[in-house]
Amino acid sequence: MSVSQPLKKAKMSLKQICTHSGSFHADEALAVYMLRLLPQWKDSKIVRSRNPEDWEASDIVVDVGGKYDNGVKFFDHHQRGFSETFNDKYKTKLSSAGLVYKHFGKEIIKELGPGLNEDQVELLYDRVYSQFIESLDANDNGIDQFDTDVEPRFSAKAITLPSIISRFNPEWNKESSDETYYNQFLKASGYIGTVFFDLVSGYINSWLPAKTLVIDAVKNRFNIDASGKIIELAEFCPWKEHLFQVEREMNIENTIEFVIFPDTSGSYRVSTVPITSTSFDFRKGLPEPLRGLRDEELSEKSGLSGCVFIHAAGFIGGAKPRDSAIGLAKMSL
Repeated sequence: MSVSQPLKKAKMSLKQICTHSGSFHADEALAVYMLRLLPQWKDSKIVRSRNPEDWEASDIVVDVGGKYDNGVKFFDHHQRGFSETFNDKYKTKLSSAGLVYKHFGKEIIKELGPGLNEDQVELLYDRVYSQFIESLDANDNGIDQFDTDVEPRFSAKAITLPSIISRFNPEWNKESSDETYYNQFLKASGYIGTVFFDLVSGYINSWLPAKTLVIDAVKNRFNIDASGKIIELAEFCPWKEHLFQVEREMNIENTIEFVIFPDTSGSYRVSTVPITSTSFDFRKGLPEPLRGLRDEELSEKSGLSGCVFIHAAGFIGGAKPRDSAIGLAKMSL
């Protein structure tokens, strides 16, 4: 039996999305949501059915149908011999979410970020897949994240997104008509879709501008010091992950040793660069004799006016004048 979304008014041009009836999972819930972000699918009718006649009557068929026709109509991954991946870089077999994202992901990103250029779209297209969609593909296809048989210290299953979506399904011992499943599917699709929407919006509005600031700072590094080991951010942003990536992209890995940026008090910070984005060990620290000093004592011993502090561990310091913050970094080289 199939259940479809009720319509206030019939429209001859209305598109129809079909996915399977019965229990649902995170992948098709997200796949349907992603499609409906696009203008051509925004007001589409949703049908949940395992009936081939409903598949044929639909414009796109997701996670059911037993075939994948390279993005034309059928987006299933359950058939024997299916081995499609996102691209040659990835080894994870796609689920219906991955298949829909592979073919419509760039359009979706352009829809959410209309001012993006093609390079930015390509960057975000890969970023969203690697940081979000791939894990859903792996989960739906039963692929473990680690090659290990070590027993986990605790269970995290109940807090994973696929598990949360699974709990939208009607409970086995309560009323579970096709209509109930349909309504719960719409709720699940909206839930995981909101997570996806917020993630992509965050990448567009926050992650990408931060990377742009870091790229500009690295390109202008020789304007700060001839060594090219100090960069200055025009404003503070989360920079560590981006810096390591930009260094790799520019083939200057392990080059940058200090980062200057304004703080909220109107002063400037000078930060060391950690060995990794999560490490407390740094490539080069601020001068050991000045560590733990503050204010006038620090200014006097450094010979730089307006110094505020250098942390006792030597990984960060601050000064009111920009030139003094840069001076602390140059002194450390």
